[in-house]
Amino acid sequence: MPSRSTERKRAPRLPPRWFIRGAWVAHRAIHRFTGGRRGLATPTPGGKFGYLRLKTVGRRSGQERAAILGYYEDGPNFITLAMNGWADAEPAWWLNLQANPDAAVELKGGGVQAVRARAAEGEERARLWAKVQEYSGYGADLEAYATLRSSETAVVVLEPRPDSGP
Repeated sequence: MPSRSTERKRAPRLPPRWFIRGAWVAHRAIHRFTGGRRGLATPTPGGKFGYLRLKTVGRRSGQERAAILGYYEDGPNFITLAMNGWADAEPAWWLNLQANPDAAVELKGGGVQAVRARAAEGEERARLWAKVQEYSGYGADLEAYATLRSSETAVVVLEPRPDSGP
């Protein structure tokens, strides 16, 4: 008869919250201090996800806000997860996009592209969620990490728009 410890799958361990936040602060600082020459990357299919800089408008302040996010490409679209270091709260950039879905992404090499954000739903969400698991960096067991959150992690689709600017 299996023991209780083998029946239950162990919850994944995350680094302390201060460490996760510190890593992202350092990442943004590298991007800023190098004038954008470092800190962004192109995704490698079957390898590492890329990094883009998302520019949104603050839902309360109306000021431009920026966040560096992991992403991969699905056709012309940029796909990311609305996670907050796997913490329960929604990330501020996602709340900003829900209030105003028009934004801009800065890609490696300095190119800026206007996008419109939306949450993937149904079969599209399932397909994109499965594709995220092909990229390293989101964690060894994406499903286990997702269970740490009380709500479903949004799969965010950033669709190019023809106009420019956020």
